[in-house]
Amino acid sequence: MCYVDVVPDNGFKRYQDTPREEKEKVVALEGYSVIKTDRKTITPFIETWHYSHGINGCIADYCYALLNPSGEMVGAMFFGRMAMANQWKRFSNDETQVIELRRLCCIDDTPHNAESFFIGRSLKLLRKEWGGSIVVSYADKEHGHQGTIYKASNFIQLEDIPGARVIIYQGKQYHDKTIRTKYKGELKPFAKRIKDALESGDAVYKKTAGKCTYIYKLRNITTASI
Repeated sequence: MCYVDVVPDNGFKRYQDTPREEKEKVVALEGYSVIKTDRKTITPFIETWHYSHGINGCIADYCYALLNPSGEMVGAMFFGRMAMANQWKRFSNDETQVIELRRLCCIDDTPHNAESFFIGRSLKLLRKEWGGSIVVSYADKEHGHQGTIYKASNFIQLEDIPGARVIIYQGKQYHDKTIRTKYKGELKPFAKRIKDALESGDAVYKKTAGKCTYIYKLRNITTASI
């Protein structure tokens, strides 16, 4: 195993190594602020502005909001346990040292650099509140995302994750494991509904485009291999 303390020469580069003229200058947005909040507060905002339109199934351990000069929420973000079991092993030999940026979104009408400002301030707050070291985030290529905002925020790009099989049902995307979700040994009602929809043709399988992987190191520690 090779450790993420030293990122291997895999064809990717750190944002800070790019020419100065390619960097997006991140400046403090006058009158804007980032505050810690809770899941209940940011849920309606994410359901409206994030392409997933929800946070069901997500662990939201640390939630933050971007406020404009009038005190209105114009951005929401939260960090939490990684979505897939044992996924943390790609980044550390200690599960408690890894956290994922699970959702990030802003309204369309925000100033230039708003997302970079939001990420930077949230990471500073997270460093004070969480004792771990590695923040992981993914850019979903299925939705045309390449992670430009993470590059601008000094995240390190790693190898992409290949596409996976998902279920499309009533215009929404669900993980393949949805149809295997049980409670007390029985399929949950929603799992059975989607399984029945697959059999009838009302739901279909689709292969996604994959995701770009980024990490941000809050602290320097010995971490697990990639």
